[in-house]
Amino acid sequence: MTIQRDLRGYGRARPDIVWPNGARLAVSLTVNFEEGGELSIEQGDAETEQFGEVLSVQPPGVRDLVQEQVFDYGMRVGLWRFLDAFSARNTSATFMMCGRTVERVPDLAQAVVEAGHEAAVHGWRWLPHSRYRDPDSERADIIRTRDIIAKATGKVPVGFMTRGGQSPWTRGLLAELGFGYDSNALNDDLPYWDTLSGGQRMLVLPYGFDTNDMKFFHPNGFVQPEQFSNYVGSALDVLLDEADSGRSSMLSIGFHLRICGRPARFAAVQAILRDLAALGDRVWVARRNEIAAHFSAAYG
Repeated sequence: MTIQRDLRGYGRARPDIVWPNGARLAVSLTVNFEEGGELSIEQGDAETEQFGEVLSVQPPGVRDLVQEQVFDYGMRVGLWRFLDAFSARNTSATFMMCGRTVERVPDLAQAVVEAGHEAAVHGWRWLPHSRYRDPDSERADIIRTRDIIAKATGKVPVGFMTRGGQSPWTRGLLAELGFGYDSNALNDDLPYWDTLSGGQRMLVLPYGFDTNDMKFFHPNGFVQPEQFSNYVGSALDVLLDEADSGRSSMLSIGFHLRICGRPARFAAVQAILRDLAALGDRVWVARRNEIAAHFSAAYG
């Protein structure tokens, strides 16, 4: 199966979407809930996750407690910092949850949903779905993750996003399993429908790697918290200027519990939340399932 690239998209004939509060810009706050699902010797893996606060210095096959603890901080401390800040601003977000993480801390996943946030499927482990070599094993892990999130939270997730790339079959499996949207796309500023083989359709809610705190872990990325919040502010400025001209869009802002959950970097989260609150009804801050539902109804 080959995934065909679409270089044209909507072109100039973009959907004339007005979001529920009258805004033309929808903002999705997305938090990755994946700590405990990363590669680690502790979980029987042959290697340790390399992408972290520092590079792992352990030789192959040796457990890396430092890397584990970098991830652990996100659940132990960062999660509560995010939940408290969202609660103070009466703001809801989408938490992308790895099944293995939820299996280890189901009470924390439950706390997220009880606070009014959406839980979406982020893969069984924090690994790209492009690693799957057959549809059956991938389908089984998607179902396993969906079911364990539903059991922990009481809510069946309708959204999906994997780390990195998908397999050639992922989107078709999501349609087959009745998912409401797929967020593995970086190619637009608005949701769109992808027509699959056999005539099935899947709603795609694009994501963004630039307005994302993972760039604090990149050598050429953010260092000071204001670099992140100012960058997000510039994105908001441009999209709001376009909105004033009648052009609709959505913006995804990505957070990680272990990255922006740290005190210094959390200043960027606070600044972003303040900026969004100050914009009032010029923006619609919503969960991804809410964005998907509105777009489906208006442009299905």
